[in-house]
Amino acid sequence: MSEKLWIFDTTLRDGEQVPGCQLNTQEKIVVAKALEELGVDIIEAGFPISSPGDFNSVLEISKAVSNPIICALSRAVEKDIEVAAQSLKFAKKGRIHTGIGVSPYHIQYKLRSTPEDIIARGVAAVKFAKRFVDDVEFYAEDAGRAESDFLNKIIEEVIKAGATVVNIPDTTGYCLPEQYGAIIASLKNNVPNIDKAIIATHCHNDLGMATANTVAGVQQGARQVEVTINGIGERAGNTSMEEVVMAIKCHKSIEVHTEIVTPKIYNTSRLVSKLMNMPVQPNKAIVGRNAFAHSSGIHQDGVLKHRENYEIIDPIDVGVAESTIVLTARSGRAALKHHLDALGVELEGDALREVYEEFLILADNKRDIGRKDLLGLVGKYVEESNFIELGKVTYSSNGAIEAKVSLKIGDQEHTSTAHGNGPVDAVLKAIEKSAKPAVELEEFLIQAITHGSDDVAKVHMRLIKGDKPYYGFASHTDIVLASAQAFVDALNKIPVKEYATA
Repeated sequence: MSEKLWIFDTTLRDGEQVPGCQLNTQEKIVVAKALEELGVDIIEAGFPISSPGDFNSVLEISKAVSNPIICALSRAVEKDIEVAAQSLKFAKKGRIHTGIGVSPYHIQYKLRSTPEDIIARGVAAVKFAKRFVDDVEFYAEDAGRAESDFLNKIIEEVIKAGATVVNIPDTTGYCLPEQYGAIIASLKNNVPNIDKAIIATHCHNDLGMATANTVAGVQQGARQVEVTINGIGERAGNTSMEEVVMAIKCHKSIEVHTEIVTPKIYNTSRLVSKLMNMPVQPNKAIVGRNAFAHSSGIHQDGVLKHRENYEIIDPIDVGVAESTIVLTARSGRAALKHHLDALGVELEGDALREVYEEFLILADNKRDIGRKDLLGLVGKYVEESNFIELGKVTYSSNGAIEAKVSLKIGDQEHTSTAHGNGPVDAVLKAIEKSAKPAVELEEFLIQAITHGSDDVAKVHMRLIKGDKPYYGFASHTDIVLASAQAFVDALNKIPVKEYATA
């Protein structure tokens, strides 16, 4: 029977240390509630001594959620621990997370201390924290570079003092997986009272090995993993929660299980990304927009025949509606037919072969092939091409910002006006008035692709309709116009049969 692996989420503490990604208390509560629904066991809600805002966030999160343990960070300093305890006074289940540096670097250069003093300070901190809460976690900062005998000794002593969890951080992301796994194994084999506490991993991603090191730690006996949504965190980030959870779910040989409700992973990822204004890289494992996208003809053909040919995870398991077959010059005939079928255009034999040859010529010269392009290719095989065309776009500001947009939808002309917080917002609202697409704008990115006062901006949008993603792209010197073009480009990729019911 598998053992439980405790999921300790530090998105709101370590993850929030990313420059420019700080959240206010209300936003933190929104994330905390999402983490509770996701099924995390422990939420590290903040570092209360660091600021009044952090103190208040821990206090309010403690009121807002019921199931997870709420954890507050402190240094091995009595004042820190007292303030942490005060911030947890409303927590249904509270934990104080205290600790100290244990590597030669930290002992000598950061703390200007001795190994004996470090042990004494660690033990004293745990004993002091036990006055306030039963659940005390001790972190051995920079354990990844600590001397093995010293690490074993301090862990033994803090467990004697009452630590219920011992956190073994690879603070600098230095370790290789076999090295980190060996550290956990050494604790299991050489600390006589290790069975009295849970071993926790806390790995940073400086060398890109945070997930690998965490899994190696679990394989050697760690039963708590400290992670963040999307792998956000200091410098190159922390261990990604979604990567560890899905790696364990895929590999049944690792005999542990989590309480994570995996179909909620994707939406939680998007929530954190949106609130922190930190886009998820397209090729990010599990939650990146390309994680279940296929553009190679060989891969597309294999996935369309049997998903598991190229996907080890069912997209639905992480909350993604389905895989995406992206049309590029490397796409095969099967992918083209898949998209044509979605448009309601059924071609076979010579007709399909002819359209495919024309498609390859077009794809060699155009990066993004959309619905309008496909309808153009098959125009002689269909009676009607009912797509949206963007006409004149104007906007002005006389106290309030107003936009006016002309559209051609099928054979009908539409003109709409709308007000917004800015010109882009107003223009998109005007388009929505006419097109009525019933979509959610989930991602909106602007990138300069030239330099100077006449920069050309490239706009990328991701729309969601019925849990399915649709992408729009455009470039222009006018950001407002580029945004309108990208929005319409995405709308044009919605299949006719779905758009008709929008």
